Amino acid sequence: MSTLDSPVWSALTGAHRGGHRDLARGADVGSGRARSYPADVCPFSAVADVRDPAAWADLAHLLAGDRLAVVPTFDPAHGDPVPTGWEVAWSIPGVQLVAGPTTPPPPAEDADLPVLALGEDDVDDMLALVELTRPGPFERRTRLLGPYLGVRDPDGTLVALAGERLHPGGAAELSAVCTHPRARGRGLATRLVLTLVRDVRERGDVPFLHAAATNAEAVRLYQRLGFSPRRSVAFTGLRPP
Repeated sequence: MSTLDSPVWSALTGAHRGGHRDLARGADVGSGRARSYPADVCPFSAVADVRDPAAWADLAHLLAGDRLAVVPTFDPAHGDPVPTGWEVAWSIPGVQLVAGPTTPPPPAEDADLPVLALGEDDVDDMLALVELTRPGPFERRTRLLGPYLGVRDPDGTLVALAGERLHPGGAAELSAVCTHPRARGRGLATRLVLTLVRDVRERGDVPFLHAAATNAEAVRLYQRLGFSPRRSVAFTGLRPP
């Protein structure tokens, strides 16, 4: 099995980049067959086997009923049984794409709009851009899973964002790719994605990402940048007992 078949589980049970193993919760719960990120880092949870009742019991105990479990490998529309006592709140069909060998290099640097490494001082601006553009989950401490990159307009407004989130063994997931409405059409998201692809490859890892299956425009963009669909996924929110 590839780590990309269950990237959340692989990331939460593997060596997180930057030494952030403290962000993986759940190793000491029950049978140890459930993991979760803290809510202010990432909403994702994972179980070792979606058909194992003991794993779901571990996850219910870990979350203690305080929030939904977003389990990307659980897909009720394709036959995964809803565990006893749990309730499916929503499920979003998606697609996992992997960068192929022909991904183009990033465009030449623009001295007026340089690519910037984002950190703690940028979090409020990152959250504001995510709130405006809705690229997917991004919380106050998500940047710890980074790195995250951005572009600011000359007036200082953060107008583009992208970064790395999940780090399963041998791969890195690109995430939070978004552009401010006033800056669309400038190729900023393309520049950030291709910069991240280059950086991930230089570490010897495989770049991949996820997109909503209904977001045909985004899927086409990623395919133009050299990504190929690998498998269907579902992002499912479940309410624990």
